[in-house]
Amino acid sequence: MKILHIVPSYKPAYVYGGPIESVARLCEGLVAAGHTVHVYTTTANGPTELDVVPGKTVDVDGVQVTYFKRITKDPTHISPALWTHLYKAANDYDVIHIHSWWNILVMVAAKICLLKGTKVIIAPRGMLSHYIFNSGSSKAKKLMHNFFGRSLLKKCYFHATAEAEYRECRELIPAWEGFIQPNIISLPDIPVQHHPNEVFTLIFLSRVHPKKGLDLLFRAISRLNFNVLLKIAGDGDETYMTSLKQLASDLSIADKIEWLGWKKREEKFTELMQADLFVLVSLNENFANVVIESLHVGTAVLISEDVALADFVTKQNAGWISTLDVNNIAELLTDAKAQTGKLAQIRANGRQIIEDNFSEKILIDSYVASYEHIIGK
Repeated sequence: MKILHIVPSYKPAYVYGGPIESVARLCEGLVAAGHTVHVYTTTANGPTELDVVPGKTVDVDGVQVTYFKRITKDPTHISPALWTHLYKAANDYDVIHIHSWWNILVMVAAKICLLKGTKVIIAPRGMLSHYIFNSGSSKAKKLMHNFFGRSLLKKCYFHATAEAEYRECRELIPAWEGFIQPNIISLPDIPVQHHPNEVFTLIFLSRVHPKKGLDLLFRAISRLNFNVLLKIAGDGDETYMTSLKQLASDLSIADKIEWLGWKKREEKFTELMQADLFVLVSLNENFANVVIESLHVGTAVLISEDVALADFVTKQNAGWISTLDVNNIAELLTDAKAQTGKLAQIRANGRQIIEDNFSEKILIDSYVASYEHIIGK
């Protein structure tokens, strides 16, 4: 099978977070399974550009990747060079899998693919959620969706990474045909070795962004009657980071927070393993790779019901699920600290839970089956 993936950014542009890794792991897994995989992407690396030769196809861990020059930066990523090349080559592929939405790059790419009569799958990566439609430039998104977005999407298939995202897509476009396949994540084969902490230690490991609910977590911590240490591993907008630090000071919890900054891959798994509880009370997450990463190293999770993996965590009894109510978050933090037996059980069984549900080989076979089903229609 010949498969083309189109994505605004690709590794090593890790500044964009989890999707960079999960898309790459999917492509690499498909190559390992014997399929021909190409990636069309841009030179995007946040406000800068990757140190690559635009337009030249290179081997990136077995995947043939072409980085095209973009003439606008985030979030539009306009790349006439990519569109031109796609128009010429679209019919060379059995299926084209496009990741993300709401940026001009992928919307035009989808239109080109449909004009060429190819099978197109859109993986919105959370971009079609209720949260996205009602935050930021929501009016512009609604106009784009009503004028041309809906008609484009209806002619494609969709790929959701969790049941919650699948439901939202079907609510947006009733009878829209799609499939659910989780993200594929590269997980290290390292022993689970946790050293007891003197203070109950929480870890937040993600992009620091308003939707991540850190302000809610701060307020919940300020209401606890026991001591905690919150480690924040991640970077974000400098103005927003400053506002969070001011909030921590206003709540008199600044001494309970350790700002670690962005962590390299090896470091982040160590930080996750040595914490007592991973916390992500996000307003919206279509998957959240870090939940899988935390359980892989045996650390229980406390996530909001708006994180798409909440159903999985509940089913596996692998942590705690909160609302976005500060009092509820505080209550569950208190409960988590008290339930040492549950924490120990998750520490012992977390990795097996992840292996049973997110084995790369099983997931790659499932992706291939989904592709073959769409190609055969």
